[in-house]
Amino acid sequence: MKTNLFTILIPIVLSFSHPGKAQQKRPSEVLDLKNWKLNVPEDVKTPGRSDEYKQPELNTYSSVWFHTDSLPDAVVFKANTGGVTTTGSGYPRSELREMTSEGKKNASWSSSEGTHTLYIDQSISHLPDRKPHIVVGQIHDADDDVIVFRLEGKKLFIKMGDEKGPLLEDNYRLSTRFNVMFRVHDNQTECYYNNKLIYTYPKAFTNAYFKAGAYVQSSCKGKRKVEGELCEAYGEVKIYEVWTKHE
Repeated sequence: MKTNLFTILIPIVLSFSHPGKAQQKRPSEVLDLKNWKLNVPEDVKTPGRSDEYKQPELNTYSSVWFHTDSLPDAVVFKANTGGVTTTGSGYPRSELREMTSEGKKNASWSSSEGTHTLYIDQSISHLPDRKPHIVVGQIHDADDDVIVFRLEGKKLFIKMGDEKGPLLEDNYRLSTRFNVMFRVHDNQTECYYNNKLIYTYPKAFTNAYFKAGAYVQSSCKGKRKVEGELCEAYGEVKIYEVWTKHE
């Protein structure tokens, strides 16, 4: 039987025309997570409480709540309104908390000593349906949040406790990329938006740390229940770069 060269070459060509899909990066390959820990809105590890991932486990962790995206590289933070919350909060989160000593100790610093900076390059890609509110970056002290960057519907603004601060955007379009920065020194918190100083907040605080990610401000259950909010509703943030600096 005569062998047809065409029948020999076709399988070889096809084997090279469908290369295997490139392996997806881990979040730790996109963001420097050395001095962070993560909370997610599920309780697989700790029933009844938001699961926490510290170093070195965080270096290999990825899930539906915390995974990579591409074009360009980013880490996706997702929190659903039916998710498990951290102690003392009625709202779910997929959020990083600042650490020190390569993730071994909780960060804790004072507004009166040194200079402390948080920078986040990010976009907000999804909001809960009934109460479309989310916090995407914050300074926290021992008791509560001190100041945050927050989106409510289309209004992106700074908020200090219960007091609304300057409006950054009055018509924010989902998935629009932007950057924010807190710079704290001499009991002053400078707030930057897209590399421009927008506002300086005069307040002294101690035992402080930075947070970044998706902290939805809606819930389908419990003390913070929003009528009509489905438990599958969610908020989502993509972070392209995040870093802290202490001088």
